[in-house]
Amino acid sequence: MLISIVVTSYNYEKYLKDTINSVLAQTYQNWEMIVIDDASTDSSIEIIKEYQKKDKRIKLIQNETNLGLSKTLKKGLEATSGEWIAILESDDSISSDYLEKKAAVIKQYPDIGLIFNDVELAGDKKRIKEVEKKFRNSAKSLQSKSYPCDLFSDLVFFNKVLTFSTILVNKEKLFSCDFNTPTDKLLDWWLLLHFARKNSFYYIPEKLTRWRLHTDSYIHKRHRMYYYPVNFLALIDILKTEKDLRLIPYIIIIFFCGISKIKVAAAQKLKTALGIPLRSENSSSNPH
Repeated sequence: MLISIVVTSYNYEKYLKDTINSVLAQTYQNWEMIVIDDASTDSSIEIIKEYQKKDKRIKLIQNETNLGLSKTLKKGLEATSGEWIAILESDDSISSDYLEKKAAVIKQYPDIGLIFNDVELAGDKKRIKEVEKKFRNSAKSLQSKSYPCDLFSDLVFFNKVLTFSTILVNKEKLFSCDFNTPTDKLLDWWLLLHFARKNSFYYIPEKLTRWRLHTDSYIHKRHRMYYYPVNFLALIDILKTEKDLRLIPYIIIIFFCGISKIKVAAAQKLKTALGIPLRSENSSSNPH
């Protein structure tokens, strides 16, 4: 079984070697790697070409102009030959048994749609501290389930598939999804919600992906205001296609949750701008 590994690359020259080396170290050998570069201006292209000389399984696609994540990823996916696709961001890396363990799951459950795993957080210590508690809770929730299973309801309010770099997905099933996300910054959540409507998921509770958090990463550039609009718009899009009225309660809840969060964020910004101190958690509700 050929597995295609799609690496999206853009100005990550300082991380790219680690990413490619982690693929070359795989114990499962029947793979191809499609590296699609989105018009990098650093030395990324030269690095990729050097690796191409060492291993013919590495293929390079270069965008003439910067297309953004959504179009770049889809272009890379379309160039694959494998029945299954692993998505790997060019600042992350995978353990040497990543493909082997996931191939074993496919052998056991050939009708599975997507396999993902836990992550090892690396990089910026401040960013790690901000997210690690939430991610531990997410992992605990995922471990309580029996797989394969339907994860749609779990994904509606929080994307528990933490990064593209944990995903091995069936190519045919993936291409039945809508890639027209309203924002590249949350393309993964948009795709996963569409994918989860028709496909089962399998979770491996092992840290097979090393997820690097840093100030240049996409997740660092995400703004909280995107979170609710993306899952809200994804559900609207699914509702239009499927005409499934059972989605309406989800949409209503997300709408009001989103409005309340935006109001809170706006109020905090206004107080900061006016120099008004925010209420301390220990403050009494009685001013006297």
